[in-house]
Amino acid sequence: MLRILLTAFRPFDDWDQNASWLALQALTRDLPPQLSEAVEITTRLYPVDYKELRPRLAMDLQASYDVVLLIGQAAGSAAVRLEQFALNACRQRGDTPETVRSLEAEGPPAYRSDLPLGDWTRRLRECGVPTELSLHAGDYLCNAAMYWSHYLLESAGRRPLVAFVHLPLDVSQTARLERPLPSLPSEISAHALRLLVTWAAETVSPSAAIVSAIPAKRGEA
Repeated sequence: MLRILLTAFRPFDDWDQNASWLALQALTRDLPPQLSEAVEITTRLYPVDYKELRPRLAMDLQASYDVVLLIGQAAGSAAVRLEQFALNACRQRGDTPETVRSLEAEGPPAYRSDLPLGDWTRRLRECGVPTELSLHAGDYLCNAAMYWSHYLLESAGRRPLVAFVHLPLDVSQTARLERPLPSLPSEISAHALRLLVTWAAETVSPSAAIVSAIPAKRGEA
């Protein structure tokens, strides 16, 4: 059975929820039987803290996962964003460009995901999910999670099949804002994750064709 790690983040700043965790909960509440029989999914909820994130990732990645899908919240985004690159850059809130530090002093400048994100972007759009192929995951915790996942797996002599998925805010997070931001219902975000899990499994093992387990929801986005 294929093993996939899915991670989300805790709330941060003024948010009392995180869209990544809301979508991950919605995903696990509604896993089609065909998918749960073909893929073993492990979920993790990570703190928004550099010092805690790296050891948590290092511990979790000791397990032999076939694919790692990291999920975060992108306030202001109107679409699911698949991030192509992770940068060797670490910035705290309020830092200036001059104070940006490296995540790993001996690490490469960047990692690029080996997963077929361009194809996934096209297929998600065809399934009615607004999706963008984004250049990189920024230079905060989301980027750090993607970079460290590649770095730790590569350092252990394993091929990193890692992707970072930024999700729009859930509708419930924007309802009380004076100026509502773009949002997407968690059910749609969860549907996107369900499809990505399916396609990730097929990327690792093409013989595990389970796409029929996930009906397209055209027009719902």
